[in-house]
Amino acid sequence: MFNAVRQLCRHYLLALQFFSRIPVTGGLADWVGYSPAMLRASAAHFPGVGWLVGALVAAVTALLLAGLPGGGFAPLVAAVWGTAFGVLITGAFHEDGLADVADGLGGSPDRERALVIMKDSRVGAFGAIAIGLVLLAKVSVLALLGSVSGAMLCTALFLGHVVSRTWPLLLIRLMPHVGDAAGSKSKPLADQISGASLFTAFLWCLMALALVVYVQSATNWLVTGKGPLHLLPPLVTALGASALVFLTMWRGFWRRLQGFTGDCLGATQQLCELAFYLGFALGL
Repeated sequence: MFNAVRQLCRHYLLALQFFSRIPVTGGLADWVGYSPAMLRASAAHFPGVGWLVGALVAAVTALLLAGLPGGGFAPLVAAVWGTAFGVLITGAFHEDGLADVADGLGGSPDRERALVIMKDSRVGAFGAIAIGLVLLAKVSVLALLGSVSGAMLCTALFLGHVVSRTWPLLLIRLMPHVGDAAGSKSKPLADQISGASLFTAFLWCLMALALVVYVQSATNWLVTGKGPLHLLPPLVTALGASALVFLTMWRGFWRRLQGFTGDCLGATQQLCELAFYLGFALGL
């Protein structure tokens, strides 16, 4: 039992190292260690990284909402700075993938040429436009949620980061990796994902949803004497919207690339996160 918990902690911290800029350094990094097999196993904790990132972004956003003067622009300011903080602690890791995918798929209809473009570290017109539009859309929807309720904004932020980091793992399970095996950082991660790892990832996601429903239920019961039914429509539409975007990305990658690259995982995370927020807003 102790060894299992120890291994789980090491895999989680390795996922945190790979998917964020949250420091895991020095003696702690030495304890965690590294191997391609460990990195592959750490994929199960991608949604768990979303727990930490989502909680930190929601906390910063909540502090801004509490500290800013009241007015129509407070939710917008909090949404902008909360989003910027999220980009900072993840190192724009997933945004970079979105830009590369947009450049590759937008730059050429030819599969091989698209893959070559996606490996280019330079950001082209399609990538810049994609990042700009996604960030603008994300901030606008978050500001709208903040204008309705700060609690709803923070709830959507937390869950959006967790749920959107679950969908890309299905790409690993369902599609072959078609990136450059020699030069791809994601190859050990994307080589394969076991059923047990996928189960762990979905468990992270389900626990986040259960936690939010429980907290909202307890809070509402104490304040109004009512249960969490008001939260179910936005959750259902948010999950449905993110699932629809995932299916669209899966179909698009299969049609254009006959597989996926590490950049495809980042692009899927970004667009599923945006879809979750939009679905949450529509559900309200």
